[in-house]
Amino acid sequence: MKLANRVFIITGGASGLGEACSRLAVENGAKVGILDLNEDRGENLVRELGDSAVFCKTDVSDDNSVRDSVEKVIQTFGAIHVAVNCAGLIFASKVFSKKGLFPIEKFNQVLQVNLIGTMNVVRYAVQEMMKNEPNENGERGVIVNTASAAAFGGQLGQAAYSASKAGVIGMTLPIAREIGDYGMRIVSISPGLFETQMSSGMPDSFKQELANHIPFPKRLGKPEEFAETVKHIVENPYLNGTTIMLDGAAQLPAK
Repeated sequence: MKLANRVFIITGGASGLGEACSRLAVENGAKVGILDLNEDRGENLVRELGDSAVFCKTDVSDDNSVRDSVEKVIQTFGAIHVAVNCAGLIFASKVFSKKGLFPIEKFNQVLQVNLIGTMNVVRYAVQEMMKNEPNENGERGVIVNTASAAAFGGQLGQAAYSASKAGVIGMTLPIAREIGDYGMRIVSISPGLFETQMSSGMPDSFKQELANHIPFPKRLGKPEEFAETVKHIVENPYLNGTTIMLDGAAQLPAK
């Protein structure tokens, strides 16, 4: 599926990996619904991208919020062809430490945003993609979810984050088997360490220490590299039901 004249919804689309996807989609002639909680960043990005983008303040863990945002994109651009889930939350804590037990409400919050929120967007996207006319390959839509290398090799304290991202991977194939009947595909990307807002507060020395565990290239990933992977998934009709590791072959230590 070519990006030109297609309509994207991108959660977390106002910063980091999502922002890179929003920019690349517009650069390639697509329309973009930017679904994000950060109004300032979202509105500023829309002003920069022009009429090809619309901002929708969205809490992916809230059913009504997602539904309203999807409806706004439909009203603005008339359809949804691609959904990219980049919205995410990270929280680190040991199961038991001097601070006490892992706060279970935080565990639940991470799952609500990263896993439940992803599924929330997937189901509304599928509902709208069902209305699309198939292209020459019989495609109606493409979904790209963001998992994490932590799903396979989570570090100490990442129990909640790793569990939520493993769930994203776990539901990829079952969903692919279902929506394939409708001419839709779904693929997950498991990024490793990337230069985003989450890593911006890290000291350079610590970033370099992490980069030393990456065989090649020995650096953190660039959001544009993630966006290019999303573009390839959308354009390659034979990619389906799988998870792509995008981490430079990193093998991070336990802590």
